[in-house]
Amino acid sequence: MSKIDPELLHLRVKTPPQWTQTVLSEFHVFLNDHAQAEKKASGMALSMVSHYPDRSELVRKMIDLSIEELAHFREVIKLMQARGLQLSNDEKDPYVNQIRQHINKSDSEMYLLDRLLTGAIIEARGCERFGLIGAAHPELELGRFYQLIAESEAKHHLLFIKLAERYIDCKKIETRLDEWLDVEASIIQSLPLRPALH
Repeated sequence: MSKIDPELLHLRVKTPPQWTQTVLSEFHVFLNDHAQAEKKASGMALSMVSHYPDRSELVRKMIDLSIEELAHFREVIKLMQARGLQLSNDEKDPYVNQIRQHINKSDSEMYLLDRLLTGAIIEARGCERFGLIGAAHPELELGRFYQLIAESEAKHHLLFIKLAERYIDCKKIETRLDEWLDVEASIIQSLPLRPALH
């Protein structure tokens, strides 16, 4: 169980119903974005391994995460191919790019903390949105698939918090997480709705 106050793990802004409608109306576009997001998540986990090879628990957990995200990537590609779709060119994610602009790069401990907390928040947002698709998708099989993905994302966001607790003082985590939740809320509200995860 996490030592961090559970209230601090809640996103400050809920995704509006219009986002789900946008996704369902252009689901082929969303599938490509979802595949790209899983691929990037796997790469992000491996980059953590490369950056922190001396932190054995982080290395183990990030390798496992990378493999799991890659498995999700494979499953989404299967869904796309079954619909006659193919993976298109990768596009920059405006949500993730704006989040990265707020990461503290001037202090090594804060840099590690920010990478872990942004990982947690991005996964939490993914959990919320995959759950919305799972609940609303008219195809039962796809609804179940996205509910399972949402459950997986929920575990992932807690993983990042637990890793932060392993390496950094809880008071620092709580203070910075509180700041990050405000930042994320501001970013998510500023972005237009589109058939994409973020």
